[in-house]
Amino acid sequence: MQRRTFLQATSALAASQVASGAQVVQARPGKADHCITIWLGGGMAQIDTFDPKKQGDASARKAGAYYPSIETAVPGVSVCEHLSGMARLMEQVTVLRTVHHDVVDEHAAATNRMHTGRPTSGTVQYPSLGSMIAHQRGAGADGVPAYMLIGYPNLTRGPGFLGQQAGFVYLTDLATGPAGLSRPADIGRDRQQRREKLLSTVRRAGRNRFQEDAFLRQYDQAVAESLRLAGPEFGRVFDLQTEAASTRERYGDGFGQRLLLARRLCESGVRFVEVSHNMNFRNGTGWDTHNDGQLNQHLLIQELDRAVAGLMEDLQSRGMLDRTLIVINTEFGRPAQFDSGGGRGHHSRCFSLVLAGGGLQHRGALGHTDELAMKIEDRPTSVPDVFATILTALQIDPSQNLLDGDRPVPMTDHGNVISELLAS
Repeated sequence: MQRRTFLQATSALAASQVASGAQVVQARPGKADHCITIWLGGGMAQIDTFDPKKQGDASARKAGAYYPSIETAVPGVSVCEHLSGMARLMEQVTVLRTVHHDVVDEHAAATNRMHTGRPTSGTVQYPSLGSMIAHQRGAGADGVPAYMLIGYPNLTRGPGFLGQQAGFVYLTDLATGPAGLSRPADIGRDRQQRREKLLSTVRRAGRNRFQEDAFLRQYDQAVAESLRLAGPEFGRVFDLQTEAASTRERYGDGFGQRLLLARRLCESGVRFVEVSHNMNFRNGTGWDTHNDGQLNQHLLIQELDRAVAGLMEDLQSRGMLDRTLIVINTEFGRPAQFDSGGGRGHHSRCFSLVLAGGGLQHRGALGHTDELAMKIEDRPTSVPDVFATILTALQIDPSQNLLDGDRPVPMTDHGNVISELLAS
């Protein structure tokens, strides 16, 4: 989309918001080229991380924060004491403290909501945010995919009706690289070439015999993409040992190394990378902090803090932070009250997501909640609003329609750009 067309679209959006009585700051097109989304599966407790309040007492069942808070580089904005690394970088961060939706009891449905921006549907498989970005912008270089997933694959992260061309390449083990792309050690080059020749014959026969079969066409496209990415050039991106020891140390181990790989993928031209945090359950439960998981939640927060601060500083030193949007996403938040096991339940009516870098006009935090971080007091932010903002930051007009066959589908579910973050 041309810049002039995008400006006209954002002007029309602002006009519609004025007509509805909303306070509007004129938004501009974004300038980010890459997005790294960090997925905190289980539900991050906003009151224990990015929206701290007065401390409670789990043993006495007194509602409140589990940890003390600290000030940040942005006056008036505090975070949990275990987020000291991000606290000093808060001028490049905005915590969206008033995100909300209506899915609270079911992790899978809430995960779908936070990946697709829509409720679960029995008739339409909506594309994920990563697939929409891959579909709209494609890869930033030859020989790399547009969308990488570092974590376990499932439908909520997939392309939905956009088809496999907007799908992801994934890996779960940094040592082996992307699933299905690494050639086994006992398969030599000559044998690989014979296999590819045979596969080419089978693919050609299938295309000729089933010319109108959309599923076969998608499968054939996926095979072609796999062959394109299986070469040594893309494989070198996954060799973290080529990084300086000081850089690897900056990120920390485990999750931190996955974020280091995400930076390398963006440098190679990958447009969207999702990185799952909870692959090792460092605290025993991941971010689903019922019972004992709450007691060791600080281990997760400290790991997240070190890795994200390391990523931001590394991107900044390489001149990439303004062009790389970092999103910390989760399916819902946690209530301020403690349950009988000392943990927290689920809470979707008011929780926090985090945006960093990406050339946004950051403000530390946006939106206010009550004294327990459970009710929105002002500036509510819907999930579609978050999606519209991320898409705009990635230079994509969120008012466009996608096509499910011949049926137009709005890219977001009536989302409005958070214009303060993209002020002209």
